[in-house]
Amino acid sequence: MLKDLTAVRAIYPDHEWEIVEEEFKPQYNLRNETIFALGNGYLGLRGNLEEGWSGPPGDTIEGTYINGFYESEPIPYGEIAYGYAERSQTMLNVTNGKLIRLFVGDEEFRMQNGAVSEYRRTLNLRTGILTRSLVWRSPRGKTVRLRIERLVALGQKHLAAIRYEVTPLDCDGTIRLVSLLDGDVGNLTATDDPRAGSSLTVRALQLQSKRTDGTYLELMQRTRNTGFSVMAAAEHCLTTESGYTLAAVDGRVATGVEFAIEARAGVPIRLEKYLAYATTRDLPEEGLSEFGRALLDRAKGGGFAALREQQRQLLEAFWSKADVTIVGEPGIQQGIRYNIFQLLQSAGRDGKTNIAAKGLSGEGYEGHYFWDSEMYVVPFFLYHHPGISRKLLEYRYRILDQARRRARQMAHSKGALFPWRTIDGEECSAYYPAGTAQYHINADIAYAIRQYMQATGDWEFLKEYGAEILFETARIWADLGEYIPQRGNRFCINCVTGPDEYSALVNNNCYTNLMARAHLEYACDTAAWLRQNAPAAYQSLAARIDLAEEEIDAWREAARRMLIPFDEASGLYLQDDSFMDRAPWDFANTPAENYPLLVHYHPLVIYRHQVCKQADLVMALFLLGELFTPEEKRRNFDFYERVTTHDSSLSPCIFSIVASDIGDVAKAYRYFMATARMDLDDLHGNTHQGIHVANMAGAWLCLVQGFAGMRTANGVLSFNPRLPEAWREYGFKIAFQGRLIQVRVDRRGAMLTLLEGEEMTVMLQGETVLLQKEIRGFIFDLDGVLTDSSEYHYRAWQRLADEEGLPFSRKENEQLRGIPRRESLLIVLKGRKCSEVQLAELMERKNRYYQELIQRITPRDLLPGVAELLAELRAAGLKLALGSSSKNAAEVLRRLGIDAMFDAISDGHSVSHAKPAPDLFLDAAAKLGLPAAACVVVEDAAAGIQAARSGGFLSVGLGPVTRVAGADAIFPDLKGIRLADILAALKAL
Repeated sequence: MLKDLTAVRAIYPDHEWEIVEEEFKPQYNLRNETIFALGNGYLGLRGNLEEGWSGPPGDTIEGTYINGFYESEPIPYGEIAYGYAERSQTMLNVTNGKLIRLFVGDEEFRMQNGAVSEYRRTLNLRTGILTRSLVWRSPRGKTVRLRIERLVALGQKHLAAIRYEVTPLDCDGTIRLVSLLDGDVGNLTATDDPRAGSSLTVRALQLQSKRTDGTYLELMQRTRNTGFSVMAAAEHCLTTESGYTLAAVDGRVATGVEFAIEARAGVPIRLEKYLAYATTRDLPEEGLSEFGRALLDRAKGGGFAALREQQRQLLEAFWSKADVTIVGEPGIQQGIRYNIFQLLQSAGRDGKTNIAAKGLSGEGYEGHYFWDSEMYVVPFFLYHHPGISRKLLEYRYRILDQARRRARQMAHSKGALFPWRTIDGEECSAYYPAGTAQYHINADIAYAIRQYMQATGDWEFLKEYGAEILFETARIWADLGEYIPQRGNRFCINCVTGPDEYSALVNNNCYTNLMARAHLEYACDTAAWLRQNAPAAYQSLAARIDLAEEEIDAWREAARRMLIPFDEASGLYLQDDSFMDRAPWDFANTPAENYPLLVHYHPLVIYRHQVCKQADLVMALFLLGELFTPEEKRRNFDFYERVTTHDSSLSPCIFSIVASDIGDVAKAYRYFMATARMDLDDLHGNTHQGIHVANMAGAWLCLVQGFAGMRTANGVLSFNPRLPEAWREYGFKIAFQGRLIQVRVDRRGAMLTLLEGEEMTVMLQGETVLLQKEIRGFIFDLDGVLTDSSEYHYRAWQRLADEEGLPFSRKENEQLRGIPRRESLLIVLKGRKCSEVQLAELMERKNRYYQELIQRITPRDLLPGVAELLAELRAAGLKLALGSSSKNAAEVLRRLGIDAMFDAISDGHSVSHAKPAPDLFLDAAAKLGLPAAACVVVEDAAAGIQAARSGGFLSVGLGPVTRVAGADAIFPDLKGIRLADILAALKAL
């Protein structure tokens, strides 16, 4: 039963690119630790406070996690049978390196002691930086300002860093910063809720060694049972104008360093802490220490600012393809971007790890990987960063031998059976009716491989990994199913569990049989393709796994005769053979507090009733939608909606997609609302246990495959878009077969734009559409492109520098090309400390000098070739815009006499983020009413070229190749350049 969300109030204020906590409330600490978690697919840090937690122990989960690093114990059974899962696997909470304790005199900073003001914690989704700022007044009246930044490096998976700045505001004296590596950590123990806690009975990590060497710290620990070692190391850099002393700190299972600084009021103290984590699952044990030290030396040498900039650039590249825009509901825009950001932080990208149900944000489900990966997360990455999807699928190949062993345990003489819950490939679900019995996982993985191949055409993956997975898993169906005479000799698959965990050990689960049929057919088609196109690879694989042609023939026959349970009288596909024979669940008399049912009723009570935990047959309506008529979809959706509780977070998004498919956009929107902000608004009341990864990917699926109706079939991409009433517009990008396509949907309809790759045909609302690159507008920078106002800028900066006694030269002026005024001023100041008020005064003074100088500009100051090119572009019917960081751009255009030639101006007043952010050019394109792909940016600065590329624009660079190397076409200047020259250069791409 879908909850009414109309009265739900947002927990965090609406910010399109930020999650902000404006007031610290201890009672919400657990939830916020999840929301402000950081990760990079390998390493995850919960959003714990650097100083540690001083409240009740149950109000914090101090968590640091490494994807795939686990402990295992025998699973205790009161009664055991052959083939039960034998050992648990639990992703471990490892050494806490976040700890930095602050002492002002002898008073320790704690959020709940003294008084906190000006508090703000911000997770910036564009930069990947978590920032906490506040002013703390100690119980004895000493006041300090804190600003703490944290990142987990997306480009260096073993690395994290913290920048901790404290400024005493009204006190001199000793300030101590104590930085620790604390190995006295453990996991949550199991609770009455099977979704939370672990089964570990003792602390998993044992101390091997610890050391302190000046500012370098290192802690080595080993798991008791799996025998894995983990190294945590830290290096520090203290920046202060005062003297300080250094002392080692020793603990039983901890090591640290203390900085004692003689502080002065108003003078900031900055500590940068670099953290490295690595395990013997990555490197030989004897190399861990050397690896960690070298990594931290490099990080310290480059500094926190360099890591922060690398993080920003990586996220800029990611968002340039992955971003989804929604116009009309800022809260939903924030929610979907937060979901996308957390998916990036959670997904393993090394082919050895996958994506846990809670990502790297918490300990729910013990860090296990489920079929959620293939059905929800792989599609999300597939259509904008397919390389990540490939790595997630490569993980399945890595555990293929374990799947083969599991198949033998389950009495299958051939083939591979993938586990329901696992980390390292072994089944670790102790409850087999809802675990091992979910044979559909084999078909789900096959489906994901098929989708990957349709979207990428990555035949090397198919030959090296995919085909072997397909064939080995297909063998299970042939062995599991039987031709049953009483069912007309149809191929039946008995005693399995489908996606719906409230119906276990059933015969002929419809979803399972439909997906198994598709799996067998695809395996046969893949074998035929390999025989035709890669015969040597096929023969090698067939010999290695002893695959005979007779087996493949048997697969095709089983698919042809597969039983699909269907009731002619009602026109319903039966979830399983007995689903309609069960008594309907008494929803009317089930109290709201008794949901989810699994924690309030014995499984047998649930199993004997007609009730679904989540989408089951409805999921088949989505994944295999081409098999059903619109009337069948509507009829079956309506029936199964009435009996589904949505007790699983996997469910609402699937119902949203199918509701869109049958044209019920209002209902699709209501289901989407249950997914888009599930964690941000804590809709299930369990965000403290960790994020809901599959639901986050499901929100993206709702929009792209639901509202936009995107599907792939037989290598053809199609869209059938709809627009929710509350939105004015939405948009996203899709990578498909080497192309990048931008999709925009508004009240007028859908606009598809080819951004990258060769022309292609797609289907749009049943009609064939040819996508080609088409240029309809030009966006010009000002300085160095239309006129050389750099001389005026130089003279204005030179005058300011002379007045301030600062050295400045023409060579240094070149560094300012394309850089906004504030950033330029900071370069000119060469590290001189200034308050914000002083900076504002200096910028205003420089601008005043510049404005005085530009009064001399006339049309004669147009650069050669500009007037002729602008006239030609206007005559060709192309739209023109100016995209300049200058706040004086409009005045300069007027004085040049070309202001009437421009349809739009985007300048320093238009956007908040300057180049190399793409905002300036995106704003200009929006004012022209054109998509980025239809515009060419003409620039002479590296920052401008970078901005154009990240925004999806074609770019023309003017000047030396060394400066504009990233441009799509390069000319020395515009002298003699015509439209045909530009088009020819761009066509050569």
